Amino acid sequence: MADKDSKFPDQAGRNGERASGVGTYNPATASGHSPSRRHFLKSVGATSLAATTAPALARVDYANHAQQAPADRPSDAEAGPVEGRQRITLTVNGQQRTLDVAPNMALLDVLRHQLELTGTKKGCDLGQCGACTVHVNGVAINSCLSLAIMHDGDEITTVEGLEKNGQLHPIQQAFLEHDAYQCGYCTPGQMMSAVAILNDASVGSDDASVREAMSGNICRCGAYNNILGAIQTARKQMG
Repeated sequence: MADKDSKFPDQAGRNGERASGVGTYNPATASGHSPSRRHFLKSVGATSLAATTAPALARVDYANHAQQAPADRPSDAEAGPVEGRQRITLTVNGQQRTLDVAPNMALLDVLRHQLELTGTKKGCDLGQCGACTVHVNGVAINSCLSLAIMHDGDEITTVEGLEKNGQLHPIQQAFLEHDAYQCGYCTPGQMMSAVAILNDASVGSDDASVREAMSGNICRCGAYNNILGAIQTARKQMG
């Protein structure tokens, strides 16, 4: 977070692996002869096609997922669990929810698809970017790496649960004031990690300690300085 374009320290994910970069084509250093105009146009066309079709494919995936009802919907408390599913009870944002979940379903997918709490984002789905961060019993975790059945009886807080009675949480207000969201995709995870840090007395209040504690959350827009400013402002407001 040393400057606008830098990442949090070493761009490392929570499992210590370095985030992969984005490769670029350099015709001056590429092997063989320079690409022809026809080759260039074919490449651009393929890239454009991928960009155009990806959202459509995503919509198809989500549409198919929605058709998996009723197994993927919240359970009827009076009926038994759906075959092949396990019944669990979660307290999500203060509300008790009973669900039938497949043994291999990640907590992230249950929150997004069964409970329709889409504020929590699926980023890398590998536990490296932090976009899926939620609180389990007050502790920040990567929900993409945790099975829902492991949390039977647990208390879950998502970004939707930060607001209370129409009043933004201090960290939400601070992110607004510091313009700390940019594209906004990583913002829910950033906020959830920030709240956990502010509630953890073992994390130092100096900038370096905050940068280290937030290193599991990646912002590819490079808003790290604004995010740091927001966290420190919220710290003052939360006392």
